[in-house]
Amino acid sequence: MIIIPNRRTFLEGVTLGAGAVVLQPVLQQLHAEAEGRAAPRRIVFFIEGNGMNPDHIQPVGIERSRTADRLNDVSLANHELPEPIAPLASFKNRMTILQNLSHRIASGRGHSPEYGSLGCYSGAAGPIGQTIDSALAGNLQAVVPHLGLALSPSPDAIVNYSISVAAKGKPLPLLCQPELAFQSLFGAVAGGEAAKIPFLRKNLMDYMSADVRRVQSQLGGPEREHLDRYLEAYESMLDRDKGIVGMKDRLKANMPNTDKFKSRVETDRLEAQCELAAGALLSGLTNVVTISACAGNAYMVWKSLGMALATNAIGHGGGENGKTSDELLRIIRRFHAEKIAGLARRLDAVREGDGTVLDNTLIVYMSDFGDRHHPSYNQWPVVLLGNLGGKLKTNGRYLEYPRYGTQGHKTIGTLYTSLLHAVGDKREKFGNVDLTLDSKSTMGPLTEILA
Repeated sequence: MIIIPNRRTFLEGVTLGAGAVVLQPVLQQLHAEAEGRAAPRRIVFFIEGNGMNPDHIQPVGIERSRTADRLNDVSLANHELPEPIAPLASFKNRMTILQNLSHRIASGRGHSPEYGSLGCYSGAAGPIGQTIDSALAGNLQAVVPHLGLALSPSPDAIVNYSISVAAKGKPLPLLCQPELAFQSLFGAVAGGEAAKIPFLRKNLMDYMSADVRRVQSQLGGPEREHLDRYLEAYESMLDRDKGIVGMKDRLKANMPNTDKFKSRVETDRLEAQCELAAGALLSGLTNVVTISACAGNAYMVWKSLGMALATNAIGHGGGENGKTSDELLRIIRRFHAEKIAGLARRLDAVREGDGTVLDNTLIVYMSDFGDRHHPSYNQWPVVLLGNLGGKLKTNGRYLEYPRYGTQGHKTIGTLYTSLLHAVGDKREKFGNVDLTLDSKSTMGPLTEILA
């Protein structure tokens, strides 16, 4: 009599060699699915600098009240997204736009509250407390608890420490160079002698190849197909030039730099960081990613978007080439929306359980600096995409809260508390609270978005 082991027992018997730590997250997820456990939840913070004009995320046909004194909850079903975030239109029924949340507690100095944006305290005081991305990472544990990626004005910058914090006095690094970020991520995961291997392009797959072949031979049916999808995420990072290899000789004379991991062009660098974020999430290496698109720095020049002015000058009303300051900011915002949409599509293309990876993910899109270059802090526009495995009601909604100081007003801190509740952390506040508001405005979650 031949005894056929069940999926759980079979997966427990899968052995790994040199690439054990790299492949282990994938097998852990296959094991979880075999047991019927819920898929992991994931959160991405996409933080841009220089403020976000509330009008740039205002749905067409919904009037934003300047004197709102009650909650306005409207379905997005019959409303188009405004041009700056139009690239997210295909995800409209999976998103929520939040207006009129205040964040005065985060007021800082210079051109950004820096740590205060995600930490709910004054950035002028430095990294005095944990930020929300780090707090969530503690509840959504993975091999790499928190992955920080940043776009800096200088392509030579290596690390940025201005946004995320693990604990008082312990800022988290955001890696600025995609290629070095790739090495750092996989080198840290492999550990030991493997950390000395130059994880560039195909070298990682070469290093893992024996384990990949052995694991594939031990798996069958849906498990093998699932492993193949994860490996595609690695391969996408490792060989971005795959589609043009056969044309290289013919195109060599005129071909631009197609390896965006090495590019010094700002748009390429941000695209590469988003690609790296997708690969790390799909591979199961991390469940929390923070992408900083020049957050904390107001002197980015988007040359490849046709601009010569730094964002600081644009924020102060500067225009060029026949375009106003607002028109230039809309171009930058649309580019960011395109990258977020690309990331969402990558996650949505991979099946997971009864849905896709995107179904178990939340993308939070906002600026580090409220509603404009030098903000009022009375409103801090936010776009949420995804429902975090059904934990949030982000099914195509527009929520405009009552204005600052009126009954029913809410803060960014209550949004962060909502995210913590969604991952099982039931604390009633996060960071400091605005003492000029009553406790109903500053304590507890946003019940409107919790499932």
